Amino acid sequence: MTAVRPVLLAAVVATACVGCAPVAPYQRGHLARPDMALEPPVTAQVLDKTFASKEAASGSGSVGGGGCGCR
Repeated sequence: MTAVRPVLLAAVVATACVGCAPVAPYQRGHLARPDMALEPPVTAQVLDKTFASKEAASGSGSVGGGGCGCR
């Protein structure tokens, strides 16, 4: 049982070291592609507009105007 603990610790440390890799500035643009986003940008814009339209009385979002959705 005690021999398992150092091996497990070494495996965790090795996995943590492999997972941390530096990213060069020229690679960040490739990794930040729009298709890599959690939500597609168009869907997020539509949801933001709908939310702002419904919650216009409370002043949510950055959209001005009334509850009709006009800007």
